[in-house]
Amino acid sequence: MAEIRIVPLGAGQDVGRSCILVTLCGKNIMLDCGMHMGYNDDRRFPDFSYITREGGLTEHLDCVIISHFHLDHCGALPYMTEMVGYDGPIYMTHPTKAICPILLEDYRKITVERKGETKFFTSEHIKMAMKKTTAVNLHQVVQVDDELEIKAYYAGHVLGAAMFLMKVGQHSVLYTGDYNMTPDRHLGAAWVDKCRPDLLITESTYATTIRDSKRCRERDFLKKIHDCVDRGGKVLIPVFALGRAQELCILLETYWHRMNLNIPIYFSLGLTEKANHYYKLFIAWTNQKIKKTFVQRNMFDFKYIKPFERSYADNPGPMVVFATPGMLHAGLSLQVFKKWAPNENNMVIMPGYCVAGTVGHKILNGAKKLEIEGRQMIEIKLSVQYMSFSAHADAKGIMQLIRQCQPKNVMLVHGEAIKMDFLKAKIKQEFGVECYKPANGETVCIQCRSSIPADVSVSFLIFEI
Repeated sequence: MAEIRIVPLGAGQDVGRSCILVTLCGKNIMLDCGMHMGYNDDRRFPDFSYITREGGLTEHLDCVIISHFHLDHCGALPYMTEMVGYDGPIYMTHPTKAICPILLEDYRKITVERKGETKFFTSEHIKMAMKKTTAVNLHQVVQVDDELEIKAYYAGHVLGAAMFLMKVGQHSVLYTGDYNMTPDRHLGAAWVDKCRPDLLITESTYATTIRDSKRCRERDFLKKIHDCVDRGGKVLIPVFALGRAQELCILLETYWHRMNLNIPIYFSLGLTEKANHYYKLFIAWTNQKIKKTFVQRNMFDFKYIKPFERSYADNPGPMVVFATPGMLHAGLSLQVFKKWAPNENNMVIMPGYCVAGTVGHKILNGAKKLEIEGRQMIEIKLSVQYMSFSAHADAKGIMQLIRQCQPKNVMLVHGEAIKMDFLKAKIKQEFGVECYKPANGETVCIQCRSSIPADVSVSFLIFEI
């Protein structure tokens, strides 16, 4: 019997620091290499000493796969390759390879240059790490070695996000990374064929959520913003530079045009211009509507949304500001939040998941006073709203994917333990397959049956019948 062994070094009953070790028929694969946004100490990166206590990781891993460019999936890559030591193959899609270094450099600047941290990777480390990566196309079968092959599938979620199918002989594992089963304004829905893997490793961020109608949510979002700016207030929308940012920009741009509004909308400068450049470059990864209208009009050339400068935060009067990063854990969004929080006319809308430990998570849990960056105490009087525009699959989407690929076993990662329990029971009940939810550092072993194909002549079969 063949064996699949899985150990999460991150994202086991947790959201953040995705890093899962899979041994498939003797081949060692690392799935994602992320950092945790909720920590500023050693817990930020996966504990690679689990793999080996001394020396580099090259001889212990057959390959590393990065599912997409979000830092909780790729943020520890330069640390692993350049500071711990890894020279083996690393695979990701073309958009991920293009965008990863931009986000890594931005985060390095915030961490090292603004916060003054020392045990962190350098710009040179990022360049060296990216040189070691190989970009793959969707549905391209990549032969890692004589036995191991991998194949990428479209995952929606963000530009370039992919699910990966790993295969050794008859046995296979499908890893979803983060994915979205419903199309949105700028990306299509995730898709995978009926690959019947021995194991499906799926994210479960929204394991207990079934989202309401997207149209109702969008209407509610626009109404809240319009009401706030109507009474002279300022609206802060913390976002990550790529993904929901483009989705919500397209939504607001369309609404401002329809309502003929002249209240300023700003987006934090720098990253966004690069982001929109990559959306234009990788237009094939967007949805059908954007691809069709691209020749006449590029949806990412915004008319109403202008670049933001720090001094604008002190300007009088209403405005809407998209600022990075998305969980208010650092950077410009946190600086603007500190200025606007004491005014009850203002509003902050959190459009996605916030990891425990971040300012975003604290205010969503009702904090009225906060100590920011260990020194400044601020009162929170502005309105705090949560509206899920997250690009993760909900419970219905996860079940849909299981139905689509028909796995023999399911493993839940990238979610909270209590929510996983609910979904685990549902999966067992509906599909009758075994479902696992290991914690970080916990090993799961799955035995796989091997079938032996045999050629039989038609005449023999007819004779037997």
